[in-house]
Amino acid sequence: MSVIRIGTRGSRLALAQTNRVVLALEANGVETETVVISTRGDRVTDCALHEAGGFGLFVRELDNAILDGRIDAAVHSMKDIPAERPEGTVLAAVLRRDPPFDFLVVEKPLEEVFSIGTSSLRRRAQLLRYYYKYPEMHVSNLRGNIDTRLAKLEAGEYDAIVLAEAALVRLGIHAHGFRLPADAFVPAPNQGAIAVVSRDSAEIREAFAPLNDAQTAFDTAAERAVMEEIGGGCFTPQGVYCQGGRLLAEVLSLDGKRARRVEGQVSSIEEARAVGRALRDEASDLIEEARLVMEGK
Repeated sequence: MSVIRIGTRGSRLALAQTNRVVLALEANGVETETVVISTRGDRVTDCALHEAGGFGLFVRELDNAILDGRIDAAVHSMKDIPAERPEGTVLAAVLRRDPPFDFLVVEKPLEEVFSIGTSSLRRRAQLLRYYYKYPEMHVSNLRGNIDTRLAKLEAGEYDAIVLAEAALVRLGIHAHGFRLPADAFVPAPNQGAIAVVSRDSAEIREAFAPLNDAQTAFDTAAERAVMEEIGGGCFTPQGVYCQGGRLLAEVLSLDGKRARRVEGQVSSIEEARAVGRALRDEASDLIEEARLVMEGK
């Protein structure tokens, strides 16, 4: 294959992630072409992601572009990739992980923070859990790319916002605030990891193989296995984080007042699946409750 066509969303963050992949390929002598594709997830910004159709919005149209031959591969934030994948595509590489943590961007003293913006059900539930003693605290919906979110904070629409620390690192943004600890704010499954999805071709897989980081690939696969066993789609607030085989996972109620948590060491994906099944059984009431609320029942 003379040139590998790599699809990406058009946001500054997506392009930065794609550029990292492009530079790594070109360092190995692989010629590339970047193809920008607009997705429904980019165009619909006036409602929460779960209302617009879930995180798969950012991936489906790039999957379709791979399958119909417009591109050979696509670069994604791995946490955006749905568990169910279309036949004919394959996870070709997982790059070494950036910081997987959430970051609270805030300019004012915490005692003056009464409105926090986020588009994530998980982050919302975790924030509500942390601030449950403060009924005056509001967690509000926040959509848009990183620059848009930061601009809304600067304009005073929110007192603080929560972003993925990895996004700030990739864009070289030095925001005022602090990292939220993973034990209290368990990250989303696969947060901080960049993944390449490609057509299921031996030639393409071979080109991307040197970019794959084995430890990140295992940790993220363990997180994904737990997520798949828990189920709940994008309607259930859940955090799953694995580092060097140490696994921490939780499911929360939508209001953050209740949670079920498991943690331990795993050395195989099957062990991770067992952890996920155990958490699913323990948190079945929270999962069902979230489903009914989100479906309006």
